[in-house]
Amino acid sequence: METHVVIMAGGVGSRLWPISVPQTPKQFIDVLGVGKTLIQLTVERFLPVCPLDHFWVVTGERYVEKVREQLPGIPVDQILAEPEPRNTAPCIAYACWKIGVKHPDANVVVTPADALVLEKEHFARVISDALACTAESDAIVTVGIAPTRPDTGYGYICSSDTVRDKVVKVLEFKEKPTLEVAKEYLAAGNYFWNAGIFVWKLSTITRELRAHAPQICGVMDELAPSFYTPGEAAALRKLFPTCEKISIDYAVMEKSSRIFVIAGDLGWSDLGGWSSVKEHIEADAGGNALVAASETSASETDIRLFDVKNTIVHASDAKTVVIQGLDGYIVAAKDGNILICRLADEQHIKEYSAPKQ
Repeated sequence: METHVVIMAGGVGSRLWPISVPQTPKQFIDVLGVGKTLIQLTVERFLPVCPLDHFWVVTGERYVEKVREQLPGIPVDQILAEPEPRNTAPCIAYACWKIGVKHPDANVVVTPADALVLEKEHFARVISDALACTAESDAIVTVGIAPTRPDTGYGYICSSDTVRDKVVKVLEFKEKPTLEVAKEYLAAGNYFWNAGIFVWKLSTITRELRAHAPQICGVMDELAPSFYTPGEAAALRKLFPTCEKISIDYAVMEKSSRIFVIAGDLGWSDLGGWSSVKEHIEADAGGNALVAASETSASETDIRLFDVKNTIVHASDAKTVVIQGLDGYIVAAKDGNILICRLADEQHIKEYSAPKQ
């Protein structure tokens, strides 16, 4: 059975302003200063389970050229351009309907484009085990992340067992909890972070979408005759915006009886904010994390710190940055925009950076 990987790459990543902006969101940026963008790292971690010509990317129309530039090995007709964002259920349905035209027996992995996984070999084994399960059954398998702390920023998967690295039944999906509830989840041992990675046979997800999201399926059925034709873009612009705007979690995962999870200690992070980025950059003796170069930088930024502690500085396109006296701050500069904000207040960055009314 052929494996195909669908990468969802339409998000804006506004909590990482000013590095991530609508014109160039975080999935297309070398956020960690490692010489590769997040979407390139995503492709790299899935190559052990799938050849590059079986990768698909669903993104916004405005990002198609970025995908082509950063992932030149992916066939052009497998870069799918949403005319407007309608959340993950329509995004996934579009990809699966199109894959189904030429590969009706496909086994499919769906993943976000902008997460980090440190334990890449372990991750590949987990995905392979999930694919083996879905190839032989009508299960939908989601990937759970063994929590390392009582985090209130993630949704949780309540599993029927505390076991790791085995496919087990999902009892319930939980929304982002309070700190006290998150502590209870961590102590229980059978709650895992929801990474938003799903594995299924094409026939399974098609059936589940028809059962639980018929409106979206009706749009896809109307759209399907245009696939791989010159009229696809026009049909998509007309029909795709009529899809119900709903996540795959609400549309299918919380309604289906076929949901399973395989969880592991994968070194995963969604890099959703500056604190999570700071955690994954090697710190100096003062606890400072610095990104002074990127894949587009002509030269490395000269970052000079004086009496600075526990601060992240991301300034890969500046010439010289001098900082004195900060403790626990974010300093980020990109394309003439500058952010200086306490790490403890990063939840307000989206509000602070919103356009003036």
